[in-house]
Amino acid sequence: MSNDFSEKLIIRSKKVAVEVITYIRRLPKDNVNYVISNQIIRSVLSVGANITEGQGGSSKRDFVNFLRYALKSANETIYWLQIVGLVSTVDGKQIKYLEEELIEIAKILGASISTISKDLGR
Repeated sequence: MSNDFSEKLIIRSKKVAVEVITYIRRLPKDNVNYVISNQIIRSVLSVGANITEGQGGSSKRDFVNFLRYALKSANETIYWLQIVGLVSTVDGKQIKYLEEELIEIAKILGASISTISKDLGR
């Protein structure tokens, strides 16, 4: 991925992370939401963090590995958001938007991993 493309993806992942955190803060305060909220926040922050760290990797293989971690984190976040969507009464449209945005990011990551891996001969 070009640096410009990576930067745009990092910006997009930061934006969705802030939106997820803002949404999570609106959930009722109870033990279940506390546990789920912590998982969602960890996984959504990991998406952009891994993309960013991958940029500093020493090789394309390192970069691909960090993108794989970012993809796993995006998928984990989607899972947790779906759970929240099933049990929460807080703004279903917003959670659907967040899921869709993370699905798009996951698709971009998957395509990037595939493209770079082909270049590496995997």
